[in-house]
Amino acid sequence: MTFDKGCNNLEILIESFKEIVDENKDILNENANVDGRSPLGKMNKFASESGKWFTDHFLLSEDVRKFIDDNILYIHDKDFYPTGTTTCCQIPLDKLLARGFNTGHGSIRPPKSIQTAMALASIIFQSNQNTQHGGQSYQKFDYDLAPYIRLTYESNQASIQKLVNGKLTYEEVDRIAWEDTRRQTYQACEAFIHNANSMHSRGGGQVPFVSINYGTDTSPEGRLLVEELLKATKSGLGNGETPIFPIQIFKVKEGINFNEGDPNYDLFQLALETTSERLFPNFSFLDAPFNQQYDDGTPESEVAYMGCRTRVMGNIHGKETSVGRGNLSFSSINLVKLGLNAKKNISKFYELLHQAVDITIKQLLERFQFQCTKTAGEFSFLYSQGVWRDGEKLNPNDSVSEVLKQGTLSIGFIGLAETLVALTGKHHGECEETLDLGYNIIRCLKERAEQATIDHQLNFSVIATPAEGLSGKFTKIDRDQFGNIEGITDKDYYTNSFHIPVEYNISIFEKIRREAPFHKLCLAGHITYIELDGNARTNIKALEKIVRAMKEKHIGYGSINHPVDRCITCDYNGIIGNTCPNCGETEELNFERIRRITGYLVGDLKRWNNAKLQEEGKRVKHRNS
Repeated sequence: MTFDKGCNNLEILIESFKEIVDENKDILNENANVDGRSPLGKMNKFASESGKWFTDHFLLSEDVRKFIDDNILYIHDKDFYPTGTTTCCQIPLDKLLARGFNTGHGSIRPPKSIQTAMALASIIFQSNQNTQHGGQSYQKFDYDLAPYIRLTYESNQASIQKLVNGKLTYEEVDRIAWEDTRRQTYQACEAFIHNANSMHSRGGGQVPFVSINYGTDTSPEGRLLVEELLKATKSGLGNGETPIFPIQIFKVKEGINFNEGDPNYDLFQLALETTSERLFPNFSFLDAPFNQQYDDGTPESEVAYMGCRTRVMGNIHGKETSVGRGNLSFSSINLVKLGLNAKKNISKFYELLHQAVDITIKQLLERFQFQCTKTAGEFSFLYSQGVWRDGEKLNPNDSVSEVLKQGTLSIGFIGLAETLVALTGKHHGECEETLDLGYNIIRCLKERAEQATIDHQLNFSVIATPAEGLSGKFTKIDRDQFGNIEGITDKDYYTNSFHIPVEYNISIFEKIRREAPFHKLCLAGHITYIELDGNARTNIKALEKIVRAMKEKHIGYGSINHPVDRCITCDYNGIIGNTCPNCGETEELNFERIRRITGYLVGDLKRWNNAKLQEEGKRVKHRNS
């Protein structure tokens, strides 16, 4: 590790400070979940740029810095590197609620009702967001909250029995108690969604980046939770706005909810209705072979996803589960730069790829070693409350090195499509032979990750990078070096991970077929999107057909995009062109246009950086056939 203490090159840092003051859109809008133009957003951005500069000059080894300077390697969340934070975690909500927890300002008792339980679920999200730099998620939201619906029902039943003093039959009391419980559960879900979109963390810079997984609890209480949560999501926020958070993920599983006659089939149908109006939930597929292999019949063994696409399961240091574990860090390789440097020589490309992977693994190990220098007391909620697996066993001054081994180190990549164009003249949406080459390139990454796991005894894996701030950074530098090359550097962005280019005209089912094989290679995270035209609310069966095709082709995680617009003037919800069809409003500033940026939603395109704005503008609707 090189500590370049003699470095006094502050020009780059000072220039970034000036861009913040001058409100450079790309620097302030790296993360569309953050209001970069707000005072606290700008203050955090000053800190962010300082953290990146410090990392570059004091924490990175020389060869790693060279690959970054050469535009081959990108370290995600580099601004948090000096703090030693980890990326994300699937929080064991059931454990924290059952025994209570402490946020650092006093102890919280276990809840006795669904209203209190869901309020505490919001507080847990907010508290943990301040100890990690990525997302937070609940792996089995329905199972975790079902006991508190039961407590609420029993309390209602006892109160009614006392009130009526034997004047009603048991069945009548039961019916009234259950109706009250349903109403209270809906209100609790409504409050949870409102909290997720209004509570701020990290000094007010953003709302917590949160996800919930659900859909497989067949108990009356678990089913009620999902039903009322979906209904509350459909209702929207106070003025009918579409909720941005939590990211909701419906777990699809045969025998549970996928086919008519399955106990939760009605919830699957309600999930389709909800996503047709609100773009959530997304869908994960537990029967995909790479997910099903972990399922031992317990809720904890079900694979869960997080946010944009993150997936954590394989574990050589303990139980293979998502719960209490997360990603430690990930870094991405600019495949396009390697393709351009190879000059259509595929053997040369693989040589360059192996060199890039070597440096990426080294960099991930260096960051892991730095994270291991931290103590549990520096992240008190994450460890002392047992959010991270086995963290509660640590004393405040203990090193976190042993428990961090439960996490994952991920190798990411961007621009497979443009890389294939550089190597062959075509991308993998156009040509079967090129598709095979693309598959082999990403399989090479997977094999290298598997070997790194053996060599270093840590959980390495490959992630299909969710490029947001990175989207245009690689491209701009490559264009400056190589010029404007058709199909490669002629846009302001590179295509996300293994995706078919957003501007390419392809059918829904062909896109699914071509992208599905990459899911089993990218076990640290993957997603496939489908873009629909028109009003999805009017054709739920079409949505179901798409979800079924995803399952059939062994997609692990998928979502369906379609226009969701709202007129702020009259609260009309629906597709809006240049004019609101309800009130005639024409001012674009009075239209809220909900779009998915990487895996989460954004209600205001003004927060998008220029590269992602161009990408959104080029997205074509996928054909039905």
